[in-house]
Amino acid sequence: VEKWQDDFFESFEETPLLVAILTYLGYGLLVIVGQIRDLMRAYGIEKDKSCTEPKIEGFVPLYQSWESFYTRNVYRRIRDCWNRVVASVPGTHITILDRHSRDHGWTFKLTGKKLNAMNFGSYNYLGFAENTGPCADHVEKTTKQYGVGVCATRQELGYLDIHRELDELVAEYLGVEAAITVPMGFATNSMNMPALVSQGCLILSDELNHASLILGSRLTGAVIRTFKHNDMADLEKKLRDAVCHGQPRTHRPWKKILIVVEGVYSMEGSIVRLPDVLRLKKKYKAYVYLDEAHSIGAIGPHGKGVVDYFGLDPQDVDIMMGTFTKSFGSMGGYIGGSKALINHLRANAHSFIYSTAMSPPAAQQVISTMRIIMGKDGTQEGLRRIRQLAWNTRYFRKRLHEKGYILYGNKDSPVVPLLLYMPSKVPSFSRETLKRGLAVVVVGFPATPLIETRARFCLSAAHTKEMLDEALHIIDDVGTLIKLQYSSLPVPDFSEKDIQLIE
Repeated sequence: VEKWQDDFFESFEETPLLVAILTYLGYGLLVIVGQIRDLMRAYGIEKDKSCTEPKIEGFVPLYQSWESFYTRNVYRRIRDCWNRVVASVPGTHITILDRHSRDHGWTFKLTGKKLNAMNFGSYNYLGFAENTGPCADHVEKTTKQYGVGVCATRQELGYLDIHRELDELVAEYLGVEAAITVPMGFATNSMNMPALVSQGCLILSDELNHASLILGSRLTGAVIRTFKHNDMADLEKKLRDAVCHGQPRTHRPWKKILIVVEGVYSMEGSIVRLPDVLRLKKKYKAYVYLDEAHSIGAIGPHGKGVVDYFGLDPQDVDIMMGTFTKSFGSMGGYIGGSKALINHLRANAHSFIYSTAMSPPAAQQVISTMRIIMGKDGTQEGLRRIRQLAWNTRYFRKRLHEKGYILYGNKDSPVVPLLLYMPSKVPSFSRETLKRGLAVVVVGFPATPLIETRARFCLSAAHTKEMLDEALHIIDDVGTLIKLQYSSLPVPDFSEKDIQLIE
């Protein structure tokens, strides 16, 4: 057994049978009630406030009624749990504008009240989403010098010296030969992947990959096959079959085989088994595309993502992708790799050629935060935040395990999903926690499997121990109220005491 496996712990407790049955019954009841309500709307007994398309003779309807059934009859009734209006930076505390609906979620009006709540829902992993401090000062200076936008693509008049500085700093940070940056994180995947593989290629994609990776894979024209989440035996079987049998019908060898994985999975909180992925990549002569949107800056002893977490060589990962929208408190994304790869993308990637170059203030925010993380500011502030996040993650997870909740994910993942299961408990948890001063994200179908609805906490280095304790108290208070202690497994053996904090 390799050394990393000794310390690798992930929790994916199975859904208790009784909970699964009750959850399906709950959704069954919602469907029955929804069908009755739709029937009442069809006969004018109940007013239909939804947007309906006009029935034009000779035209096929654009939308089938069933396609919006879930949105109309389930999501709409608890819509107050999402799309909340935030009127502050996404720091440790956020200001939420209170709103009220008089028609059961069809429309909302602001009441004029403001709610101040602890923020456990934003991807502000290192606490850099601030409007004060050195980063904000640098951004202000850059805004005065360059303005807020360049109004052109990099290929025309939008390439500034600050973009060059950003590209070079990202490459140095990742430990690769070169890097390019683009102004949108989603497009970093969806618009760059078609420049890497095409027809005659095979993409092996983790079944839980993000929507941007799924869209990017489909746009390539390559054959896509999914493998079970983090299941190396299933991945190897599909790699072996691909090498042995080649393309369908012709059985010619695949032009390329690309393994697509994420560093930290944003809905499961799990960490990719990267050493095993790289071992299989070398064994079967494939390529690896690593999406580090949620892992870059957030894990690893130096905050350099999952490659740093396992102590691997960045040169072994063919395409390193990540975003600036989480740990760096900015916008956009990057791809790092060999000079040949980056030069190819500069000439062929749609997100690089056709999109307007990144806003200078956004680029400066990344440069400032990255320099702090790397220690180039002459302080240990970056290292302090990295270790504080790691400590917060383990402390928070361990206490929730002790209280009997079912959590998903890795012990070192700052994304902490807590399973709610039943549809009625989703709005209850969201509303009750907000009422007590804790803002959290709840997630349900179709973003998760039908019976695996969850609350997802995102930890930050800016959270103090007192905040964590208060949040844990609120969660346990609500969890006891709506009965969420489903776990039957023993408390896992890990501790935050292994992490040395910097004062």
